Amino acid sequence: MLKQFIKFGMVGIIGFFVDSYALYGFMDFLGLDLYVGRLASYLVAATATWALNRIFTFPTSRDNYSNKRKQWGKFLLVNSIGGFVNYGVYAFLVSIYAVFTSFPVLAIAVGSISGLFFNFFLSRKIVFQNAH
Repeated sequence: MLKQFIKFGMVGIIGFFVDSYALYGFMDFLGLDLYVGRLASYLVAATATWALNRIFTFPTSRDNYSNKRKQWGKFLLVNSIGGFVNYGVYAFLVSIYAVFTSFPVLAIAVGSISGLFFNFFLSRKIVFQNAH
């Protein structure tokens, strides 16, 4: 389980970069604000982390769960718990502290770490349950 957690964390780091670049892209190119942009960037990052976790962290789940769309939906649903924690921490920080408003990537990092533990255990038990 520790090896899976480390891999999950590594995928999470990639997800952090995807989330960050997507947020800045949505703000710069689409004119979205810090909150709506983050909701959109989270969806992009969650999709990327699902795909990477399916391949890298829980590879045997591919054999046991051939319906990718259903697994992706389950991943998004289950990880929404960690996502709510993640987004709540992010929104709190950017609304209260100027440094996080100026540098939202810092708030993304704090939010991501706060949601990591929820997402790992729920993903392992519910989404990728056959990959232990």
